[in-house]
Amino acid sequence: MITGYLASSKAGHDKGKIFIITEEENEYVWLADGKTKTQSHPKKKKKKHIQIIKVYQDEEIRKRLLQKETIKDEEIRKVIKTYKKESIIQEEY
Repeated sequence: MITGYLASSKAGHDKGKIFIITEEENEYVWLADGKTKTQSHPKKKKKKHIQIIKVYQDEEIRKRLLQKETIKDEEIRKVIKTYKKESIIQEEY
């Protein structure tokens, strides 16, 4: 189960962009960033076109997604922003 993990797009016009995986089904995942791709209108993408970020995940958000609860776009943006801040700090050391 990769629902709730962060992922980076490897292909397409959104290459390099960070998303949260809101749902998965067979070879597809639905991605949201809380801005252009919201929780209510996520992006459908093939699993082979994303890179899963395993070093960071918000357990609370992941649990809620797995239970099919609705998550606010602000929460998604906060998770992505926190990951970006932490990855910059780790790169400096």
